[in-house]
Amino acid sequence: MRNFRKISSLAAMPVAFFAYAGAAHASAFYLQEQSVKGAGRAFSGEVADQGPESLWWNPASIADQQGCAGSLGVSGILPKGNVVNQGTVIVRPGQAPRAVGGDARSANPIRNGLLPSGAVSCAITPRLSIGLAATSPFSFTTDYPLTSWVRYTADRTKLRTYDLQPSVAFMVTPQIAIGAALNAEYSDAQLSNALPNLSPLLADGHQELKGNGWDFGYTVGAQFRTGPVTLAASYKSKIEHTLKGSVTTTGLLGPLAGQNSRIATDARFSTPWQVTFGARAAVTPKVTLNAQAVRSGWSEFDAIRIGAPLNVAIPEGYHDTWSYAGGVDVAVASQLTLRAGVQHDASPTSDGDRDARVPDADRWNFATGASIAVTKAFTIDTAVSYIMFKNAKIDRLTAAYAGTAAQTPIVVNGELQKANAVVLSLGGRLRF
Repeated sequence: MRNFRKISSLAAMPVAFFAYAGAAHASAFYLQEQSVKGAGRAFSGEVADQGPESLWWNPASIADQQGCAGSLGVSGILPKGNVVNQGTVIVRPGQAPRAVGGDARSANPIRNGLLPSGAVSCAITPRLSIGLAATSPFSFTTDYPLTSWVRYTADRTKLRTYDLQPSVAFMVTPQIAIGAALNAEYSDAQLSNALPNLSPLLADGHQELKGNGWDFGYTVGAQFRTGPVTLAASYKSKIEHTLKGSVTTTGLLGPLAGQNSRIATDARFSTPWQVTFGARAAVTPKVTLNAQAVRSGWSEFDAIRIGAPLNVAIPEGYHDTWSYAGGVDVAVASQLTLRAGVQHDASPTSDGDRDARVPDADRWNFATGASIAVTKAFTIDTAVSYIMFKNAKIDRLTAAYAGTAAQTPIVVNGELQKANAVVLSLGGRLRF
C-alpha cells in the first residue's frame, strides 16, 4: 500500500511533461526516443532490459521490482536536409504541361524539436508491479513556404500523439515475467497545401485539414531471464485513430470559387503495430551485449480517409519494415557505464509513393551514451546520436480536383538530398 501511494503521487509527473512536446522526425513519423539510456546504445536492448525506462517497449520490464522507480528524459532532435525539384510539372485542364515554378530547393523543412518521455513504476507485491509511461511516439512537423515547388503537395504538416500507457507486470516463475498495458493515445493533426487556380496568372488557393481525438490500443510482452541472459518479445497493437475536425478551402477564383468553404468532417488513419524481439547477455561482469529487431506494420497506414460529406481517401502506400540494432554496455567503474550502438532502419515509403509531407528514407543510427550514478538512488543518463539518411525520390503523382472537369495533375519529380539528424538526450532515473 505504501508503494501504491507513491505511484499515485508521481503519476502526474510524466503527464505534465507533455506540455513541452515538440516536433521531430525519425522512422517515417515514429519517434523511438522514449529512453535516454536506450538512445545511448541505439535502442538495441530495450525490450529485454528492466526498469520503467523500458516500459514503452515491454510492460514486463517492471516485473520483480523492489520499491518504486521513475525516469524522465528529453531529446533534442536536430534534422537537416534538402528537398530539391528535378522537373515537376503541372497540367491544367486544356493547357500544355508547364513547370510548377516556385523555389526549386527547400532547405530543412523538418523542424527541430524537443521530445520528452517519462515513466514511473512500483512493486505492489514481491511478484506484481504496476507502472505508467507517458510518451509522444508519432509526432513531427514539416514546414514549406508557400513559394516552394512542393506547395501543391504540402506546405505545413503537423502531427502530435500523446500516449499514456498504464502497465501491469507479474513474475510467473523466477525466470519468466509477463506484462500487459493499455495505450490511451490523443492525436492532434494539421495538413495543408496550396491549390492551383485554373489560370496560372491567378494566385493559389489553399486547403487545410484539422482534427483531434482519443483512441486506444494495447501492448503485451514477456521476458525469460536465465543467469546472465535475458530473452524478450513484445507486441504493440495498431491504433485506429478517428480525428474530429474540419476541412477549410479558401482563395479559389472563377469557376472554382464555389468550393471555398469550411466543412465539418472526420479523418481516420492507423498507426502501425510493432513486434519486437531482443536479447541482453552479460558476457563478463562489466560487459553486456544487446540486440534487438523490430517488425513494424506500416501497411496499416495505407490511407488517410476523410469522412462524410467528402468521403475521399488520401493514399499513403506505406509498407511493413524491419529495423535491426546491436549495442554494448560497459561498466568502466562502479559509478560509470558507457554505451554504444548501431541501428539500421528501413523506411516504409517507396519510390513512386513518397511525398514531401514525410520526406523519409532508409537510415543508419550511430549512438553513444553514458550513465553516471550520482548516488545509489539517482542516475544521470546522456546520449548522442547521429542519423544518416539515404537520398530518396520525392515522386508521388498528385492531382487537385481529382475526378472533376477541373482535375489538375501535378507530376512530382524531386529528391531528398543530404539529410541527417543529430539527437542530444539527457535524463535521470530515481529509485526509492
